[in-house]
Amino acid sequence: MTVNVIGEQLSQQEIDAYVAYSKEKYPNRSIKSLTIKADGEFVDLNTEFENVPFDRVRRITGYLVGTLDRFNDSKRAEVEDRVKHGM
Repeated sequence: MTVNVIGEQLSQQEIDAYVAYSKEKYPNRSIKSLTIKADGEFVDLNTEFENVPFDRVRRITGYLVGTLDRFNDSKRAEVEDRVKHGM
């Protein structure tokens, strides 16, 4: 994780506390960077997260699928013949 401090200088203890706070606030996310903007008594935290890969799931011919690799020839033909609505 990259930590950037903007504005006032902070002690390492304060920086570590803000990092711990961010990790606690977002326990299921991987933090890419944390920007700490300090201005007197005010502190603004800007957290940037790592990209999360995901699989697209679609409803095709009555089935929820991500890919067509398990479809037989008949189901593949159904997919090719269907009318696609909006995107």
